[in-house]
Amino acid sequence: MNQRDSEQVAQMFTDGGYTVTQDEFDADAILVNTCSVRDQAEQKALGKMGIMGRHRQRKPHVVYGFMGCMAQSRGEELFKNIPHLDVVVGTQKYHKVFRYVDDILQSRIERRMDDLSTVFKGHEICDIEEEEDSQNTIKDHIPKDYQASAFVSIMQGCNMKCSYCIVPDTRGRERGRPISDILSEVRGLRDKGVREVTLLGQIVNLYGRTEFEKVDGKSPFVQLLEQVHEIEGIERIRFTSPHPIGYRQDLIDAFTYLPKLASHIHFPMQSGSDRILKLMRRPYKNERFIEICEKMKTARPDLAITTDIIVGFPGETEQDFQDTVNCVKQLEFDNCFVFRYSQRKDTPAAEMELQLPESVKEERNQELLTVVNQLAIAKNNALVGTTQQVLCEGPSKTKQSTLSGRTSQNKIVIFEGSPERMTGQLLDIKIESSTGFTLYGTPVLDPVSAH
Repeated sequence: MNQRDSEQVAQMFTDGGYTVTQDEFDADAILVNTCSVRDQAEQKALGKMGIMGRHRQRKPHVVYGFMGCMAQSRGEELFKNIPHLDVVVGTQKYHKVFRYVDDILQSRIERRMDDLSTVFKGHEICDIEEEEDSQNTIKDHIPKDYQASAFVSIMQGCNMKCSYCIVPDTRGRERGRPISDILSEVRGLRDKGVREVTLLGQIVNLYGRTEFEKVDGKSPFVQLLEQVHEIEGIERIRFTSPHPIGYRQDLIDAFTYLPKLASHIHFPMQSGSDRILKLMRRPYKNERFIEICEKMKTARPDLAITTDIIVGFPGETEQDFQDTVNCVKQLEFDNCFVFRYSQRKDTPAAEMELQLPESVKEERNQELLTVVNQLAIAKNNALVGTTQQVLCEGPSKTKQSTLSGRTSQNKIVIFEGSPERMTGQLLDIKIESSTGFTLYGTPVLDPVSAH
């Protein structure tokens, strides 16, 4: 979601006549979009912003800003820690970033022309107030060469109150965009060559539950999936991240009659212990989570499931942890993102007794990662020798001379070919090798020679 929000802000600057640069030394405005899920992310953002202040020595007019969740939660406090900071903009104000920054920058450039010795201090604009309909402002995309896939934000906010999470405080209550607006955005992406969209929401399967009605027993989210599925030219649909709450039979059934739905879901489990789930305020039991996964695999036999897990939650015993390990082995996730519990300010979990030492968290983190990696490596190795349908996304990020794409199960595949001819194409790739986490193969048939 942060990536999608950043793209929206960048597009507004592009529309305003600015150019996005990959080199911060060239920039006239430097914005850091922040995350507050873990303390490490906040410290990294603060450190980066602190270091970048040195650019003012060469370019005194540079505007510095924080956006996103940390900006929302810390607000005015950030100006005390970062003297050169100019703008702090919360999660419901992305659409105002351009105006704030442009006004400051143009004013400084004019003043600089009059007085070359001017040294600019922090301007201190802080806007973290709630704003009606802010969910409808994340809708624009930066035109890219060879873009096969794109993120589409369908909602903002979260009404859940997980004891470890500050997202409800930083992102606000659930607010869904109108289906018609989302469909218009997807059609626009289709017209630019996009073939795969990923629908984004904090709890994506609860989309529209407070604004829209069920129709024929189908939730607003399933209604949305059906209508996106009808858009000609869109070949794959993904969504992230769903929650066991609200994951009903209508969504499970959708995987039996909507073939464009990718055979992959990222489904956060967080813990395999009912006791810890209750402390986390996750309102389901592990048995329910397993039941949904099994029903999903019945509906779509080739489905890949990935998940998020927190280890070292306050009060987690060795048995609680082993319950999680056992569940991972039972469900055989294709991959897991394992996080050590991080205390977050103003969350109930931060005040709980029996906070575990970092050494225990790290030990459990490594033990679970070993199990996760063994499962992921075995699943990828089993694909060697098979032919997989891959959506080519363009040049590989790590090696521009090769191409990269993903299977329906979200497995990364690297192969040789022409980005001009193959980007956006669904290709049959013969998998020849695996590093354990990345697959390598050869196109069975070049898309040009196929016609």
